[in-house]
This record gives sequence, structure tokens and C-alpha cells, in this order.
Amino acid sequence: APMAKSRFEYVKQFEQPDHLLPNVWLVVRIDGRGFHRFTAAHAFEKPNDKRALQLMDAAARACMEEFSDVVLAYGQSDEFSFVLRKETTLFSRRASKITTAMVSLFTANYIMLWNNFMVDVEDTPLPLRYAPQFDGRIVCYPSLRNIRDYLSWRQADCHINNLYNTTFWAMVKNGMTEEAAQLRLKDTVSNDKNEILFSEFGINYNNEDAMFRKGSLLLRTTIHSRAPGEGEEEEEAVIEVAQRLSSVSLEEAGAAAAPAPKGQVAAQGQRVRRAVTVHHIDMIEDGFWEAHQDIFPPDGQPALSARGQKKQQKKADRSVRRAERKAQAAQQEDG
Repeated sequence: APMAKSRFEYVKQFEQPDHLLPNVWLVVRIDGRGFHRFTAAHAFEKPNDKRALQLMDAAARACMEEFSDVVLAYGQSDEFSFVLRKETTLFSRRASKITTAMVSLFTANYIMLWNNFMVDVEDTPLPLRYAPQFDGRIVCYPSLRNIRDYLSWRQADCHINNLYNTTFWAMVKNGMTEEAAQLRLKDTVSNDKNEILFSEFGINYNNEDAMFRKGSLLLRTTIHSRAPGEGEEEEEAVIEVAQRLSSVSLEEAGAAAAPAPKGQVAAQGQRVRRAVTVHHIDMIEDGFWEAHQDIFPPDGQPALSARGQKKQQKKADRSVRRAERKAQAAQQEDG
């Protein structure tokens, strides 16, 4: 709303402009502040609390549903990164506005959804003893290589930290003191930790939950479903495929699915919707980026047309499902 004119209006001159560069990828990263104390106060399970990670996913999902210019989100531990499209004009690209809006919405949803996820074995909500805090920053990345390396960096960080924590807590839970476990793991590399896990505790790290090893990737997925009254079972099966590794229920997926963008025409008797879905897959290898050129076109190439986006999205959806089926098959085979 416009401010009223007064003799005090000169104070506006002290505000510093913070408009971000045009035509660059924007990444908002949200981090838990003081979460070591917070997780201890709320008795989070070690080395990973699946309830808490699903809560983070749900809060991030709410942000993606609110801000349509977020094309992808990736989270692990107590952090989440949101990638905004290069052409976004959200809040006139003001850094302070984008960051504070994203952090406040994420924090509010984390608190509001707490009782939905943080429950005991009898489904009784655990008390939220004090308010969590999250800080945020926003960074400009000019090229596709930059944004790819950023996301690869965060996923590599997830693997490194989780392998360490899995080994550390296996030692502690089997009688070693925390100080002794830290000393034992000092200067070890990945192969050393894998050997300790397997030879001493019978743990094959590759069989650990993909959510813990790879983090959570949130994408906008196209869902093709039957029109009302024409095969609800088929519709639910389609949503189940799209939500195979999601942290939300099938009912939530159906309720939150947004209409498909203009230009996407469903086959006769079908509806086409867009839903934010959660996946636990590899982002470092080429396959992910080749399958998602609708989101990340190669540098120097224009964004795809509506028809091209539809075609590329179908290819991307198939790629995601293949990756998830492959990961599940490998786990069953190792098991």
C-alpha cells in the first residue's frame, strides 16, 4: 500500500536497494539455527529421524506450492535449497523480500505441521518445547554449470555427513563413548567407514534408506488421471507411482495437485494435474539433467515451448520413475 505523505518520509532514503541481477538462477537456502540443541531437546532419533525429515519435506512442499517460480527444492538434515527460475520477477527480485518470505513461510509450516509428523509409537504428538529458528540466504548463479555444481555439492554433503553419522552412532549405540567414536573416525575415508559398518555391525550402507543417503528432491510432477467417476482406482494407482517415495499421503497428493499449465491437453476421459512430489534420487550424474531440460535448458538455449515442455516433462517423469524402481530393486536384491 502507498505510504502517506509526511515530513518524516525522508527516512526512506536510508533504505538500500537490494535488487538481484537479472537473468540468473536464484537459490534460497534455509538452515536450522541452533538445531543441535533443538534436536537434543526434542529427542530426535539418531543418526536420522525420518519423522523430522518428512516434516522438513512438508514445509518445503508448502513453499513450492505458494511460490510457483520455485522450479526445484532439495533438502537434507536441517537445510533446504529452493531454486527459482532465471526469469522470475518475484518481489521485483528484491533479495530481502524473497528470503524473508521464504524463511517465514517455511518456519510457519514447520511449526503448524509438527503434530502431523512428530508423534510417538502410539501416534500421540510430541510437545514442541520451544520455537525452532531458521535463517536464510539468497545467492545468484549465472550458468547451468553453476547451479548443477551447487546442487551436486549439497547432495555430496548429504552423503558425506550421513555416512559419518551412521558409523558414529552405530559405534555409540554399541557401547563406545562419543569421544572414543570421534577419535576412531578421525582421518578415515569413505571406504574405511563402509568397512567398519559392514565388518563390525553388519550394516551395508547401500541398504540404508535412500532418504538418508541422497536427501529429498521436490519436483513438479504431471499426473494423468481419470475424470471423476471413471476409474478412481486407476487414478490412485497413478498418483501412487508419482508419490512412490513421497513424504505425504496419496490423499494429500490428490488434494494439493494443481491444474496443469495451459497447453497440456489430457487424453479423452483424463485429467492432467501438477503436483509437488518428493523423490530420493541421484542429481550428480548426467541422467537427471538430461531428463529435466524443461527446467534447466542448456546455457544459450531458449526455454521450451508449451508443447516441448509437455514432451520433456513426460520424459522426465519416466526417468524419475525408472530411477526409483531401480533403487528399490537394488535394495530388495541386496536384502
